[in-house]
Amino acid sequence: MAPIPWKAILDRLQATLEPDSLPAVSRVARSGRDPFRILVSTMISLRTKDAVTAAATERLLARAPSPQALLKLEEEEIASLIYPAGFYRTKARALKRMAGILLERHAGRVPARAQDLLALPGVGRKTANLVLNLGFGVEAICVDTHVHRISNRLGWVRTSGPAQTEGALMEILPRRYWIPLNELLVRFGQSLCTPVSPRCSSCPIAGFCPRVGVTVFR
Repeated sequence: MAPIPWKAILDRLQATLEPDSLPAVSRVARSGRDPFRILVSTMISLRTKDAVTAAATERLLARAPSPQALLKLEEEEIASLIYPAGFYRTKARALKRMAGILLERHAGRVPARAQDLLALPGVGRKTANLVLNLGFGVEAICVDTHVHRISNRLGWVRTSGPAQTEGALMEILPRRYWIPLNELLVRFGQSLCTPVSPRCSSCPIAGFCPRVGVTVFR
């Protein structure tokens, strides 16, 4: 396979995407690198639209800006505050348990190690890596459905799921792009490289894309 022009591709995406298209979790991170706020927002964001995530995060953190305050809330109140986020009752339970574990095991601080983050309820590899990226500046590749889909569509990898995609990208993607990749591809996937009928006619990186698996496009 020919070398992938990573800089050219990612620079074009950065230059084309609208500044106000930042994902909700990225907006939380830009307002101040607080790992707790980023962790809460990321946990709420799973299977939830950005607008809902942003509003739910703001409501919850206004009532509970720290693990101590979050632990004091009843699950029912947490659920009410984050509604209508997807699986809001399950997330409310996980958020309260997460706060307790932070206080019990980590002196109320969000840990900066993947293995510790993965031990928290409601935290998988995507969430852990995003918290490491945005909360601590730790290089890790956060793979969600957009990163998985687009990486395969561009022919960078041939994988069947996000976990495989993360490993495959770690082998080929220069480390300096590990942190910004998720934010760029999420924005790109939401606006242009959509799951169904992507907007290939207005794609800034169409010349680099073999459209793997794409049968219908605009």
